[in-house]
Formats: sequence, C-alpha cells, structure tokens
Amino acid sequence: MSDSSSKADLSALDFKSATLYAVRVVLHTANFSALNAALDQRMKDAGAFFENEAIVIDATALTENVDWSSLLKALKAHKLLPIGVMANNQNLEAAQREGLTAVDLSSAPSKNIAPTSSETVSTTQGTQTDTSLSSEAASSQNTAHSQTQAPKAPAEPVPATMVINRPLRSGQRVYAKGGDLIVVGMVSQGAEVIADGNIHVYGPLRGKAMAGARGDTNARIFTTQLDPELLAVAGVYRVIEASLETSVRNKPAIIQLINDKLDILPLDSKG
Repeated sequence: MSDSSSKADLSALDFKSATLYAVRVVLHTANFSALNAALDQRMKDAGAFFENEAIVIDATALTENVDWSSLLKALKAHKLLPIGVMANNQNLEAAQREGLTAVDLSSAPSKNIAPTSSETVSTTQGTQTDTSLSSEAASSQNTAHSQTQAPKAPAEPVPATMVINRPLRSGQRVYAKGGDLIVVGMVSQGAEVIADGNIHVYGPLRGKAMAGARGDTNARIFTTQLDPELLAVAGVYRVIEASLETSVRNKPAIIQLINDKLDILPLDSKG
C-alpha cells in the first residue's frame, strides 16, 4: 500500500534565496556607559534613519566581556533590531545565550570594489561556486598525459550594475548588492538608495543615499540635483538638517570620502 497519503503537502512552503540588508554596529570598547552614550548621540544625529533596521553587532576587536543584556536593551530602545553577532570566545558564547546568532561577514568585500561598465539590468546576484579543482581530481586526471595543458580557472564574475528606470517614492528602498546603482528618475523624500559600489541618480536626490555599504571607501554618489535627507559613504554619514551650500543645493554634485571626511562638491568643481 502506498504511503503517499501520509506525506506532508510540500506546496505549503518553499525555500527561496533572499538578500537581507543589515547595518553593522562595530564595538570599540566593552564599557557599557561609553557605548550607551555613543549610541544615544549617534541616533540623535541620524534622526529616524536607522529606526527599525536589522543590525549585526561586531565585537571581534574586543577581548573584554560585553554586557550583552544591557547593550541589547539599549539598542532595542532606539528601535534597532539585533539579528546577529560577530565575536570571539566568551563574548560569542554570552551573546548566543542572549539569543543572538553567530554570523560571518568575512567574505564581504571591505574596500576597492571595482566598478563595472556592464549595462546589464539586474536585480539579483548569482551565487558564487567553487571553481577551483580539488587536489584529488587534479591528480586523477591526465596522469598519463603530463604534457596536457591544465584548464584555466574561470574568471570571477563581474558584479552587475542595477538600473532603476523609474522614480522612487517615499518608503521604497533599493539595494544594489555587490555593484553600482543607477536610478533614472527622482529619489523622493523617505526613499532610500543603497549600493555596495557607486550610486548615480539622474534626477533629484531628495531621499537617503548610502554608497559603499560594505565599506568601499572609494565609492561615490553622483546626482544631477542634490537636496537629500541623508548621505553616507562607507559608513561615514551626514544628516542634512539645514539647507546645503548654494554651490551644491539643487545642483549636480558628487559626494565622496576625502581623508575620512564626507565631502560634497559641485560636479563642475576643478578641485
């Protein structure tokens, strides 16, 4: 007799690949008073930009014990959502006891992400596979033909540039993972554009723009009309509370890091 009737209906759920954007909060001290004061000031400066964001806490540089319970309460009080942790030894164990999951961001590029000239429109990224030949396979192939040329390793895939051919409304967020982002249209107040590489906005930039999201300090933001709420490059951000200088407000501009400082320059600047 078939037991098919006892099997669960697999159509009830599916596993799908997904990309989750998360903010990394890097701890430079285990002193909770110092952490709490810095957190209060950071969140005050950023306004509501980081509210309800998923965050990963990076404590890999610390050897002292972190007060995880107090830290998590402080983060949640600012409407931040801790979902993972990077830590070592006793700090990792203590964080896991508080319900955090260990994550590994070591494969994420931290700088010098090469720009792409590809015109391919893409909203997804392909998974990377191991293209190297194992030692066992290498030794078992062509052992009797030592003069056979070894196959060349495939070139690493170039990240695709994401192109958005429409305006972005308040509440919309676009994240270009691993590459550049081009928006042909307006980025409205309340909209967010994020890229691991550069951001190009051919239209008014009135929302939030974060380039170099994984730490690429060479990333830049370009726009034909600058009037943003927040600008960030490689984690260095500036909340625009007052009007910008007349040389760049509502004009073509470029935003880049110079000596770890966020500089906003007119596109026709000779400097």
